[in-house]
Amino acid sequence: MKTQNAVITTILAIIFLCVSQISFAQFDIQGKVQKKVDKKIDEKIDNTIDNGIDGVFKKKDRDKKDDSEEEEDTKTEDDDMVDSESEETETEVEEEVKPADKQKLESYSKYDFIPGDQILFFEDFSQDAVGDFPALWTSNGGGEVKTVNIATGKWLHMNGSDAMYSYLNEIKFPTNFIIEFDIIPDAIFAHGYQLTLYNDPENKEMNNTLYPGVEGVNIDFWADGWSTKAYRNNEDWIEGESKINPVEKEVVNHVIIWVQNRRVRIYHAGAKVLDVPTNLHNGTVFNRMRFSGWDRNAFPLFTNLKITTAAPDMRSKLLTEGKLVSYGIYFDSGKDVVKPESYGSLKEIAAVLTENPTVNIQIVGHTDSDGDDAMNLDLSKRRAANVKNSLVNDFGISTDRIQSDGKGESVPLIPNTSVENKAKNRRVEFIKL
Repeated sequence: MKTQNAVITTILAIIFLCVSQISFAQFDIQGKVQKKVDKKIDEKIDNTIDNGIDGVFKKKDRDKKDDSEEEEDTKTEDDDMVDSESEETETEVEEEVKPADKQKLESYSKYDFIPGDQILFFEDFSQDAVGDFPALWTSNGGGEVKTVNIATGKWLHMNGSDAMYSYLNEIKFPTNFIIEFDIIPDAIFAHGYQLTLYNDPENKEMNNTLYPGVEGVNIDFWADGWSTKAYRNNEDWIEGESKINPVEKEVVNHVIIWVQNRRVRIYHAGAKVLDVPTNLHNGTVFNRMRFSGWDRNAFPLFTNLKITTAAPDMRSKLLTEGKLVSYGIYFDSGKDVVKPESYGSLKEIAAVLTENPTVNIQIVGHTDSDGDDAMNLDLSKRRAANVKNSLVNDFGISTDRIQSDGKGESVPLIPNTSVENKAKNRRVEFIKL
């Protein structure tokens, strides 16, 4: 009897031991799965932080399906692995798009400038051979036209020590104008560079003094800010200074300077960085311009130098004359994406349409004659369509009020015989229907 009891006790002990081992095994498996899930989530968080993306945690109902294609596209392999290992896990990591991936038009809402409907000057060195000094410029130092790996087009590398780079011809600046250019500061740009607009009655091709002519203004762009210094007869200084959004080294910077009578405004990287209401001497006129590295250890590259009249009466042009020619809608070369610098022009057009709800328009894109005819036609159509999309999506104009079309190079304003003429033919027109 004792033997039988002992056998029964042994069997029960074995059964208990087996059950315990199975339970512990199941617990261990679940623990490993959970640890793996937690590890994947931790890795996801670390990757999110490392990539500079803000991670956000959200609880989701697994029975509901998200119809958004954008969220479906951003689902990663790690998310799939977590889902397959634990169907009961409700917490997952979602990635937000980097701000640098797409510059939003709204971020440039402080741009209140609008280029005029007349181009007074344009230079992109397209007529010059790479390796040469540009034909329409002069210098007391070195320099050569180059291409760069971070942007399209040709650039003048101002690589002379303490050198001046002057445009050879006289430019008759109006009292209200906008000057724009792209510049790539080099790695040692700390001491900055200078654009000088001045009045030289003698109209010399080169003047290597710090304050050329009888009056003018030096506009300095540094690695840590901006400064302006107006002068008359080499004295009577009027100065301005700002630390907002300085130019960045070794990247393309688009700088805009608006001169309106005595007022000087500078725009860069989505903001108005300097605004001095009385920065010029009363009655100042300009007829020359130059870049200079006067006593500076810096060798930047620049291109796309454009001077336009400023602030056309968009309301009158569109409503009364029936057509507005705009040079204030910006695109990269060969691209159809509307650049954020276009905000000021688009905002004004949207305001006219909002205040006149019965007015409908057609947007027509135009190109110059460079490149293939068919490609230019397609590009002009896509650009016009994207301008329409911006007015609809960013400014709330009804899509039914806007038509879009493109003419490519088929309707030039003037013959495409010079760099400046080609710039005038690259335009967006708004036509009242």
